Amino acid sequence: MGHVRDSRYAARSQHDVLRLLATQPFAWLVSAGGEDAAFTPLPLRAECDAQGRLVALRGHLARRNPHVARLRRDGRAQALVMGPHAYVSPSWLDDRTQAPSWNYAGAMFDLDMVVSEEEDDIRAELDALVTQMEGGRPRAWALAEMGERYARLAAGVSSLRGVVREVRATFKLGQDEAPHDLAQLLAGLQAGGEQALVEWMRDFAGDAGDRP
Repeated sequence: MGHVRDSRYAARSQHDVLRLLATQPFAWLVSAGGEDAAFTPLPLRAECDAQGRLVALRGHLARRNPHVARLRRDGRAQALVMGPHAYVSPSWLDDRTQAPSWNYAGAMFDLDMVVSEEEDDIRAELDALVTQMEGGRPRAWALAEMGERYARLAAGVSSLRGVVREVRATFKLGQDEAPHDLAQLLAGLQAGGEQALVEWMRDFAGDAGDRP
């Protein structure tokens, strides 16, 4: 990623990456190269070990999706996650000589994917995704409510588990801005309805004193 080697924009800890996955689970799964290159948008969940370390990403695809065959042939893939982002306008600043920019959070996960069509794997994945996405909703829905329809759905699904080989994350959230300028940028973004990005920027600004 463009700023991934700039320590100013690095994740402060794995928590930032896990938060990004939890709040922005819809990703691109990419298998590049060859005649059967495949690119599929899908939700992905984090799997952590007993120590809380990210070890894998989990998801599912329709069996009829050609990407499934590609992953069976070659399990190496990348997942691309884009979090909150927005144009940053100099019009919000007293100093109008500054250039426009774009603030964002994003991550690339290098994965070794395994495809499964075992009934237990599919059920566990679908149930876990529904539980994550329905959490906190009034009258939250549960997979069991599908009744007999579930079997027809599951018959057309493959579950995925991608062991994480590498993570490259960028959190370009105004860490290089002077406090006065940052306050004006936050006000401009807030007025434009970019609340999710504002929350991330405020979080990183609050931690600025601990960063290198």
